Amino acid sequence: MNLYNTLTDQELIRLYISGNNPAFTTLVHRHKNRIFTTIILLVRDRNLAEDIFQEAFIKIVNALQSGHYVDNNRFLAWAVRIAHNACISHFRKANHWPNAVLAYNDELGDSMELAEYSQEYRMIKAEVTEEINVMLDRLPNTQREALILRYYADLSYKEMAHTVGISINTALGRVRYALMNLRKQAGVESLVSV
Repeated sequence: MNLYNTLTDQELIRLYISGNNPAFTTLVHRHKNRIFTTIILLVRDRNLAEDIFQEAFIKIVNALQSGHYVDNNRFLAWAVRIAHNACISHFRKANHWPNAVLAYNDELGDSMELAEYSQEYRMIKAEVTEEINVMLDRLPNTQREALILRYYADLSYKEMAHTVGISINTALGRVRYALMNLRKQAGVESLVSV
């Protein structure tokens, strides 16, 4: 077992800043899936997501080394904000947002699928995931982005508002309307709880 796995993000950051590179490696491995998934859901292109992921982590390393990270016990939210801003910068430079969701399969995650799940279960899971991706793609960009930041990146509404540059009420509203729209698409008539 890796000694660093038991340390908090803040402890790992302090170790890294003092010159301990394996501490940063542990930090990256701890959060890479959530950050990469957020990026790929925003940009909808695996190759581009990999480039932006690398760019985001270069910015994270530079910020940590230059002392620009404020130890607020929310490293993941801070890192997602950097990744989100890198996505926005890319789209501003390219002067367009993507129009179609490209299939995303994480080979590592696929290979880690528990063997006790039946083939039928895996097929149903894949179909549901594909249906959700199609429904997400039908949402307005602001609502789609709100769902990704809230549920995939696991940001609080306050962090989401800060990341996107909107009020907390606007963040709440975007998530609420996105969930309502998803439920309409799915044919589910139930109350929305955010």
